[in-house]
Amino acid sequence: MALLDRIAFSAADQLWLTGDLVNRGPGSLEVLRFVYNLGAQARTVLGNHDLHLLAIHYGFATCKRSDTLGAILDAPDRHELLDWLQRQPLLIDDKARGYVMTHAGIPPVWSLKQARHHAAEVEQVLASTLAQEYFRHMYGNHPDTWHDGVSGWERLRLITNYLTRMRFVRPDGKLDFSAKGGLETCPEGFIPWFELPRAKAIKRIQLFGHWAALGDTGQERVVALDTGCIWGNQLTALRLEDGVRFSCECSEQRRTL
Repeated sequence: MALLDRIAFSAADQLWLTGDLVNRGPGSLEVLRFVYNLGAQARTVLGNHDLHLLAIHYGFATCKRSDTLGAILDAPDRHELLDWLQRQPLLIDDKARGYVMTHAGIPPVWSLKQARHHAAEVEQVLASTLAQEYFRHMYGNHPDTWHDGVSGWERLRLITNYLTRMRFVRPDGKLDFSAKGGLETCPEGFIPWFELPRAKAIKRIQLFGHWAALGDTGQERVVALDTGCIWGNQLTALRLEDGVRFSCECSEQRRTL
């Protein structure tokens, strides 16, 4: 709210959010209600913590000690909020503005067209009667490398992991799930996903969050917006019209999760 005050957010503006609306601080319920009540004024993608909340809701995961989801799960408007959350996309492509947004990024083994198609595969299941089965099969680190023959729940799990959990990848698209720190923690043979060459360039500025320990990507057209507020650093917004950044300090003491 302090950051929105700083940018003078008004009814004339639209707020884009890179996912993980919940579980990144003590006010998960308040954040979820606030974004929900913005209606069409807000556009958000699903993050891995949002999906974790939905998996708990369906009974296929349990709260971890560090989770801050209890208030949502006990809220009288829980079903309304979670039904809305489940309908949010994994990818937003805005050709007119020249931006594409995901939670963790777009793997270099996909074109933008493929990324849109694969995101839609998961979104269609989430909007269907198969949603409960999706959450039953969502968790896991395998398969970890894309190929067109991957199918069924394994395919949907891999798409989800690319779009919501990706950090370091190998040139063949293999995901690493062990390293969660900054660039200095890169495992041997792996590269930050945004540094790998693409067979087909993405003609959008890519926006993503997820990687709180990353910092700047060093690339003008790949913008990391998670600046580690959860660790006591900053919360950052990017004005899409001109690329100007706004930040405010996080007052929470850094803590280990």
